[in-house]
Amino acid sequence: MRHTRTLLTAMLAATFATAAAARLPPPTAAAKAQAVEDAAKNAWTDKVGQYQLCIAGDRIASGYRNSAQAAGKLVAEAIVTPPCADPGPYVAPVAPDATRPLEASGAHSPPATAVLPPGTKATAAEIAGSPKK
Repeated sequence: MRHTRTLLTAMLAATFATAAAARLPPPTAAAKAQAVEDAAKNAWTDKVGQYQLCIAGDRIASGYRNSAQAAGKLVAEAIVTPPCADPGPYVAPVAPDATRPLEASGAHSPPATAVLPPGTKATAAEIAGSPKK
């Protein structure tokens, strides 16, 4: 009976392991964008939680110091800590627009408009409009 139960458990484990190892389809662009959005939102939520914890810790320490001083106890000097950093309101990340070509985005373009095509054989005088000799 014990051998049968062990064999049955091993067969079930092999079945579930095979199902878990099945390949998933690659994520779509929308799924990738949603993952980036979720990661940014989670990071901001963590920062808000740290800020709230910092504020609560400052409030508790201040209340303890005030009550100890009111009771006439000797209170040590407060340890200077960095101020609590407010993360501000949530701002969604700007995803790069994959539909816009690089030429339209200006990512590689020089700041000035080109006057001549690159590699021209014209001299500087010809470009400036001086007459030829």
